[in-house]
Amino acid sequence: MKFTNGYWMIKEDIEAHFAVCVYEAQQQGNELVVYAPEKPISHRGDTLNAQLLTIRYSSPMSNIIKVRVSHFEGGADNIKRFQLETDPGLKPVINITDKEASLKSGELTVTAGINQNWNPVFEGRGKVLTKNLFRSTGYMIRREKGPYKTQTPYIKDELSLAVGELVYGLGERFGPFVKNGQTVDIWNADGGTASEQAYKNIPFYMTNKGYGVFINDPGRVSLEIGSEKTARVQFCVSGEILEYFIIYGPDPKTILERYTALTGRPAMPPEWSFGLWLSTSFTTSYDEKTVMSFIDGMEERKIPLSVFHFDCFWMKGFNWCDFTWDRETFPDPKGMLSRIKAKGIKICVWINPYIAQRSILFEEGKKNGYFLKNRDGSVYQTDLWQAGMAITDFTNPDAVRWYSGYLEKLMEMGVDCFKTDFGERIPEDAVYFDGGDPQRHHNLYSYLYNKAVFELLERKYGKGEAVLFARSATTGGQRFPLHWGGDCESTFEAMAETLRGGLSLCLSGFGFWSHDIGGFEGIPNAALFKRWLAFGLLSSHSRLHGSSSYRVPWSVDEESADVCRFFTELKIRIMPYIIKTSKEAHEKGIPVLRAMFLEFPDDPACAYIDRQYMLGPDLLVAPVFSEDNEVTYYLPEGEWKQLITGETVKGGRWITEKHGFLSIPVLVRPGKTL
Repeated sequence: MKFTNGYWMIKEDIEAHFAVCVYEAQQQGNELVVYAPEKPISHRGDTLNAQLLTIRYSSPMSNIIKVRVSHFEGGADNIKRFQLETDPGLKPVINITDKEASLKSGELTVTAGINQNWNPVFEGRGKVLTKNLFRSTGYMIRREKGPYKTQTPYIKDELSLAVGELVYGLGERFGPFVKNGQTVDIWNADGGTASEQAYKNIPFYMTNKGYGVFINDPGRVSLEIGSEKTARVQFCVSGEILEYFIIYGPDPKTILERYTALTGRPAMPPEWSFGLWLSTSFTTSYDEKTVMSFIDGMEERKIPLSVFHFDCFWMKGFNWCDFTWDRETFPDPKGMLSRIKAKGIKICVWINPYIAQRSILFEEGKKNGYFLKNRDGSVYQTDLWQAGMAITDFTNPDAVRWYSGYLEKLMEMGVDCFKTDFGERIPEDAVYFDGGDPQRHHNLYSYLYNKAVFELLERKYGKGEAVLFARSATTGGQRFPLHWGGDCESTFEAMAETLRGGLSLCLSGFGFWSHDIGGFEGIPNAALFKRWLAFGLLSSHSRLHGSSSYRVPWSVDEESADVCRFFTELKIRIMPYIIKTSKEAHEKGIPVLRAMFLEFPDDPACAYIDRQYMLGPDLLVAPVFSEDNEVTYYLPEGEWKQLITGETVKGGRWITEKHGFLSIPVLVRPGKTL
């Protein structure tokens, strides 16, 4: 959100109050508290009729500094913030003199001058990381035009960007990989993969200058990344309190380790989930005969299959969700599942958190108060997606038990995991059981939804055997793997934007990620499908899924079956390496899919690269994004080895090659073996 008209002027509808200096600093327990008025205080009279911001610095963990900026503190604090881990025994070092006040945690320090221009500075190992500057920290009031003349308060802050400083992360964003110059709103939306909207919005970014920033607010966080002021990142939230954390690295892997120590690390998915998943697809027509023909076709073509997924129409339309098999199409669901599982294949079924009015669950949920409500106490309903649908209220523990109970019946029938779809189109004005702020619950809803399902799977099957296939997420959602990239089109452009989304998400604390091989919307041509097969099977998780067409490889052409078999076998060959890398994601928060910048932060050529990636620390993958079989990729310094051919390739340069469909640049890092 932009508050200024150029650099000097404030917008006409904005009333601005900026911190201009530190009037006083105090130590309060393990906090450094500074009081920052909106004007210099030269005599007692200046303390009258002046707004005062309170800034509290503290440290939840070593090398992390929490900043809390507040204006009015007398309101009801009904913001359900993210679940964070802390080190209760940590005691930061606080020093206050006549000239400055500082707080140090590990190698990270914040220092603010007293009775000087507002200038808090964050340093790592004595090196300046970022700082607050003129008009950076402020309390802003936006006055709406119209007969009611409403006004909305915001707290905002700005952190400086140095020359050459680049910003990464902020969730699964499909636009430019480097975020400089962008306006980003942290607000979950079902917007596909071709716009500024995102399913997984994470209020965390890191830069190539050694630190990350996490804004601890589950509501709409608006960021201006070198876009309102070219050398600053601004972030703001509505209300009277802003809370954020500076996380020191200095290298990007350490930043992610510390960020995920604070916000949670992913559970380790079961080993069977790393194999190939095959779906019925979305609106296609299918019954048991169709399903078994797919499974038998994969077996006949010697394509190893790990999971079979039933998408939406395992239930009747207009009834989603009633968690009841459509008996006209599947007269013997339990028997069907047992016949599939006898082949060593796991079962996944599609669900969402919405209960249609025709669902047999609707009256039960309405009667017991299990749905989001309107302010008059009635059930919040919409026709968007399913007619008259209600939305399960996961802040109600009884609603969680009720919803989970129906899923448990499916598990008793033979279901091994769930595709937890949707969770983004959540109203801003609904009433929740816990009385929380609905604007803050909008993004948080995805966390509560996936948490409920994942914890059920863990209770039933044990830790290490639970896995989801989730679309929506916010901070902390990485605890409940895994996530896929959403509804992309069947084009090379969408394949590239999908990778950009995955790279950004995995720089935001998420360890595991997948996508729809061939794209979701549309029918991929043979070249695109075969290229996407290689990309998909060189990801942490791999799924064949589409919208209106089947994604069994031979439905495209028989060569696609050969390509699918080749890359599935290649993935099986390197599976010990993938499992080892996945354990690192689980234990340290370092993702399986890694931007080149993450592995090679000191190589300036890697700073902007978003058409190739590292699969774990030692395997470089460059998908082919064209029908002419040509690919250009960057190979860092050293002697690399082509995994498929065994050929040695010299790095430190850009390379252009042509590859057949049974080939792709997959190179082993110098000095490493798989």
